[in-house]
Amino acid sequence: MRMKFNKLSQLLLVSALSVTVASLMTACATLTVDFVYVTSAKAAGPSNYGEVDVFEVNSQSGFMRQIKTSPFPSGGRNPVAEAVSPDQADLYVINRDDNTIVQFIIGNDGKLYPQNTVNTPGVFPVAVAVSGANLYVADTFQPLPTCTASSPCSGSIAVFPILTAAQAKALAPSQPADTLGSAVANTSVGTNYWPLNLPGLPANVLVPTAISVLGTYVYVTAYDATAGGGYVFGFATNPDGSLAALNNGTPFPAGIHPSAIASDASGGFVYVTDAGNSSVLGYQVNSGLLTPLSGSPYRSGSLPSAIVIDAAGKFVYVTNAQDSNLTEYTINGGNLVSVGTYGTGLQPSAIGIDPSNNQYVYTANFLGSSVSGFQLNATNGTLINAQSSPYAANAQPTAIAAITHRGAKK
Repeated sequence: MRMKFNKLSQLLLVSALSVTVASLMTACATLTVDFVYVTSAKAAGPSNYGEVDVFEVNSQSGFMRQIKTSPFPSGGRNPVAEAVSPDQADLYVINRDDNTIVQFIIGNDGKLYPQNTVNTPGVFPVAVAVSGANLYVADTFQPLPTCTASSPCSGSIAVFPILTAAQAKALAPSQPADTLGSAVANTSVGTNYWPLNLPGLPANVLVPTAISVLGTYVYVTAYDATAGGGYVFGFATNPDGSLAALNNGTPFPAGIHPSAIASDASGGFVYVTDAGNSSVLGYQVNSGLLTPLSGSPYRSGSLPSAIVIDAAGKFVYVTNAQDSNLTEYTINGGNLVSVGTYGTGLQPSAIGIDPSNNQYVYTANFLGSSVSGFQLNATNGTLINAQSSPYAANAQPTAIAAITHRGAKK
């Protein structure tokens, strides 16, 4: 029996189907819980022009897939670090070989729109962190001609204010919020950066590796390329954004070759990975000063490369580059207790945690040209592979950052 539809019935059917399709599309949209941004060099060779892969994360399975317009140009050569603005509306990408910070506005669909580029005060920026109204960047060398590749000197840290919408428009009517202002002046030495020097040994070359911000304190890890040994330089942040060295400018010892740093949510502890000793160093924080914890150091895998702490401050995850895995720890009175290891792609170089629900862990795997995804058990911190992990990246990834999808349900 063949059914016949009059025009009214056909219109009602089309209308019903349209509502159903619209509902399905809306439901699919809300399944994206995060957007994850992975920087990498576009291709091997002298140009090293970079790109940013953008992944959307399914809230139910953790499955990651690149959005249709991904990847995006990083705005320079050899991107090595990135950070998100406090309002999660902008991404800042550090292009090492161009000495630049590129600001991208993040669209509601995760797409990147380049806005502004600023130069760092020094040479070869390697690390970045954002906290409050400031962006902090560490340069491998102080500015030319003070330092050169053939005649290096210690690195430095600089502070860029993140402008409000009103401040940005006062700078130029076309400038958006989260534009970076001029680097803050260091009036004590007449520069716009803070040198990383060892008191009494100014000729030693200190090479910075990572930055972490804990409230009003800023910490920079570095290793001594002249005499060996690792350090954490501590600074207090003044209201104008300028920095004041802690401990009379004397850095805190940090193993042989510190590679990454993170602080816990309570603000009471700082952890540093030591690639030279295959370990994690733990410190208690007292008025910004760092004191080694009684159980420190804690064993890691070979060549620990990155570290992250979950939002609840219960678990620590460390990537081990040489072992191609990550180690999970629980925090017990500040001390770390190893729980287990989980395989990643080849040579993980960076790690991050889902900012929306503290539910997923991501690693960027440099030699594997991939991103690994894991689902985090909030009770004990154990990880299981997300659906179809690992996921292909377009080149060798170097850094990872994530934002909450603004349309996601929480």
